[in-house]
Amino acid sequence: MTTRVSRFAKLLSATLVLTASFAAFTSTAHADALDTIQKSGVVRIGVFMDYPPFGSIGPDMKPQGYDIDMADYLGRALKAKVELVPITGENRMAYLATHKADMLLSVGQTPEREKILDFSRPYAPYYLAVFGPKSLPVKNAADLAGKTISVARGTLEDLSVSKVAPPSATIKRFDDPNGAISAFLSGQAQLMVVGNDVGATIIARNPPIQPEQKFALFSSPDHVGLNKNEPRLLKEVDAAIAQAKKDGTLNTLSTKWLKAPYPADL
Repeated sequence: MTTRVSRFAKLLSATLVLTASFAAFTSTAHADALDTIQKSGVVRIGVFMDYPPFGSIGPDMKPQGYDIDMADYLGRALKAKVELVPITGENRMAYLATHKADMLLSVGQTPEREKILDFSRPYAPYYLAVFGPKSLPVKNAADLAGKTISVARGTLEDLSVSKVAPPSATIKRFDDPNGAISAFLSGQAQLMVVGNDVGATIIARNPPIQPEQKFALFSSPDHVGLNKNEPRLLKEVDAAIAQAKKDGTLNTLSTKWLKAPYPADL
């Protein structure tokens, strides 16, 4: 089974490069972003197209995922047509700085990024979690006692579960996420630790095993990232996210794409 490398590892290794790239492209003189969106009637939203279940190309060759649905919601809130801008981890900061995109989705908030971006309130949960079959009762770290848990060696997943697992738990470490997932699916491990996005994909693809999320570990929710000094646009985006939480849209998206309710405390 294929899966991407841990998102957290990618974020940690790319932060300094992205910061430098953004600084190189940023221009101090630009039109107010909200005015531009309102005048053109178009909002350009940067999304990953290779990041299921947040963004990918579906069987009908159309974009699908949590971020695709969220982009549509933001477009309606701004009364603008949505233009999806495919991005990568390497180019997304440059696209925002040069106004090829008005905002970015799936951005984790870090102190380094706060120097160059403004962040909306969170709109999607992202965290590491323990997953296992429905038949295995595990509700917290204490319940890991005597269990076997698969992780990718040296990752944040490994570090997070190692901190909380009781001494009697057996942590099986593999060279990459694929190895850890395969060990769980083949029964070599009773539980596994992955991101909630990867976990949602595994739940959807392996109904006979009845995998489910047991409990969350490290959390790093997703935000909308915007250029600095766009307070009017930030206010509109925050208001839209607040409304999406209030009217149940975020819970619907989380349940649909991440196979878990939207966290009440997010």
